[in-house]
Amino acid sequence: MRFSAISRLAATVATVGLLVPSSVVHAAPRRPVAADNSLAHALYKDASQPIEARVDDLLKRMTLEEKVAQITTVWEGKKAFFDAHLQLDPTKLGTLYPNGMGQLARPSDAEGPVSPRVVPGRDARQTVALVNGLQHWAMTQTRLGIPILFHEEGLHGYAAVGATSFPQAIAQASSWNPDLIRSIDTVVAREASARGVSLVLSPVVDVARDPRWGRIEETFGEDPYLVGELGVAAVEGLQGPGRVRQVTPGHVFATLKHLTGHGQPESGTNVGPAPISERELRENFFPPFEEVVKRTGIEAVMASYNEIDGVPSHANKWLLGHVLRGEWGFRGAVVSDYSAIDQLMSIHHIASDLEGAARRALDAGVDSDLPEGLSYATLTKQVREGKVSEAQVDIAVRRMLELKFRAGLFEHPYADANHAVAVTNTPEAVALARKAAQESIVLLKNDGMLPLALPAAGAAKPTIAVIGPNAAVARLGGYYGQPPHTVSILDGIKAKVGNRANIVFSQGVKITENDDWWEDKVTLASPAENAKLIQQAVEAAKGADRIILCLGDTEQTSREGWADNHLGDRTSLDLVGQQQDLFDAIKALGKPVTVVLLNGRPASTVKIADEANALVEGWYLGEQGGNAMADVLFGDVNPGGKLPLTIPRSVGQLPMFYNAKPSAHRGYLFDTTKPLFPFGWGLSYTSFAISPPRLSQQTIGTGGSVQVSVDVKNTGQRAGDETVQLYIHDKVSSVTRPVKELKGFQRVTLKPGESRTLTFTLTPHSLEMWNIDMKRVVEPGDFDVMVGPNSVDLQTTTLTVAG
Repeated sequence: MRFSAISRLAATVATVGLLVPSSVVHAAPRRPVAADNSLAHALYKDASQPIEARVDDLLKRMTLEEKVAQITTVWEGKKAFFDAHLQLDPTKLGTLYPNGMGQLARPSDAEGPVSPRVVPGRDARQTVALVNGLQHWAMTQTRLGIPILFHEEGLHGYAAVGATSFPQAIAQASSWNPDLIRSIDTVVAREASARGVSLVLSPVVDVARDPRWGRIEETFGEDPYLVGELGVAAVEGLQGPGRVRQVTPGHVFATLKHLTGHGQPESGTNVGPAPISERELRENFFPPFEEVVKRTGIEAVMASYNEIDGVPSHANKWLLGHVLRGEWGFRGAVVSDYSAIDQLMSIHHIASDLEGAARRALDAGVDSDLPEGLSYATLTKQVREGKVSEAQVDIAVRRMLELKFRAGLFEHPYADANHAVAVTNTPEAVALARKAAQESIVLLKNDGMLPLALPAAGAAKPTIAVIGPNAAVARLGGYYGQPPHTVSILDGIKAKVGNRANIVFSQGVKITENDDWWEDKVTLASPAENAKLIQQAVEAAKGADRIILCLGDTEQTSREGWADNHLGDRTSLDLVGQQQDLFDAIKALGKPVTVVLLNGRPASTVKIADEANALVEGWYLGEQGGNAMADVLFGDVNPGGKLPLTIPRSVGQLPMFYNAKPSAHRGYLFDTTKPLFPFGWGLSYTSFAISPPRLSQQTIGTGGSVQVSVDVKNTGQRAGDETVQLYIHDKVSSVTRPVKELKGFQRVTLKPGESRTLTFTLTPHSLEMWNIDMKRVVEPGDFDVMVGPNSVDLQTTTLTVAG
């Protein structure tokens, strides 16, 4: 997404000397258009009629200006119809928007792209008041009475005041639990829809293959199969199960993003070119999108900022037309990423002005211009001048109108404030936030220090030092909401131990001077001041029996770099600032140290991984993260998370992902090709035994399927979760294939001594590949079928596919 896009675009236009009508940047006031009362019995207002017929009827009644209004959006422009107290002034709407309003972005924020720390957003009642006021105007004061479509962010919770904040997407992926993701997004949908929102800009199913990229946190990881399964679950949570194309009560439309290649940008920098071949697209980047399109009722897809082979996605007819709508059969609307159509001019330079950008995007099949509609606002003029056909505009308008009809907005445009309050951040939702955080935590290393034991009542109290820049703050990650209550790790530990231990705290270091995700400038904390803080932390920890050291990122050091003055990508994977110095000083005390990471992307903590007694990856854990981490550290919850991506040892190993080709990672002078931690890795406080895989038949035809059975047993002393992972490898193929590919996984909970037999099915879809002619086929031959607890510790059998 882009923020403060209007002012930056205006500056860009001025700099390059391009002509943009003032009516594009700042809409000129016009005479209000009165509602047409003769339309009360029009077919498009009859809910009993088919949606297609209603759209046909409405479309033929619309003026060109009314059509263009439906494919543009308002965000920063909302300030023009607020009064001095940021409340809706309905008297201004008819003058500013005489032809209606297609979409309004983020009704929960105060006035557009402003940090909620600067101008707090709207709570449930305030948001509903704004939504209902705007809908009343649209339904009763515009000529045709077309309702407004409201969209919001919902990546890991509805990003609004008072809404529930769940673990960030990369943490959710570490649960390897589609049912959990489905439950999370059911809550997101319930809380957003209750405030009158019909469209949520989530989930992200970009395959993340460069950990320098600041948006890693928004993804489900590096594997196309895992990302696809979790993406399907997220959409089902938001929209409801199956392929029903109507929004049911308590649900919203999801937006599948970002199509595509966004997760492996050149140099790891956001919006950078994606130097990816068609084969790479089809094997790794397309599959999650295709799975969601074919298995759910997804109605909105967002194109990506980047270019592929010289063509930006928002101008890519092959991508959006041939592949998305043709091969996959997508029937919904394609929406732009924020200001991405404008960037066809300002960044990619494939258009000389906004008019040209609008033509390229419309021709490629982009149906709506977010967040301000600057480019598509030129379409009225362009149609009048014969540069664009009205029939092209009609196609985009039709898709956006269908979205509104399928959302039920013509019949139910209003929200209920009392209902919105009642369903927001309920005890059930808070409990789910805690459960989600518990399941997302990954135990990377443990020499036996964890779980921490507390003494019996009356026994001597141990002293536990909780140290570090991420100990006393709840890190929520990007696209965060404003939950009513957050729990830091320090808070969680204090609540857990009560009076059974002495807790001492010291910050240790400061990472950045500011941790506001929205703030453009990022300033590292003073090394001199950090040296003093490190010494204070050492003094605080000297008398401790155990040390919990909380390190990682702030929301500024791993984030979306949405502008040249708002960066979020890095050249290094090392911890930022003096955090390594803090660890070295604490470790020198000779005390047992557990390191807890709260971060948005993989950290190359090579020395820490070697020297710490225990290492825990938490990512960003949401509002209940502190309680969940305390549950894990003290053994009330047995960690069961698994890494959804590879953690490299250094930037020099990049690109590094588990499903590499056979010729990759042959060796380095003076270093290893092994990652710090492999894909799928995660330890437990108990132990498990996994049997070799058993096939229902050793040989199948190219159109056949096979059952793979595996026994898993808890061989330890406490209950725990294990995720059994199934991989395959095509031993000999006509084109190169990865050394292994994930094709199945199941997370199970087992009591001590309990066993369970898991069954996976390998279908032709599991075994197929893109051959030399770029055709999807199953080639005869032998396949390794591998099972295990991660991508490295695997047991293998052979499946033969006969020709």
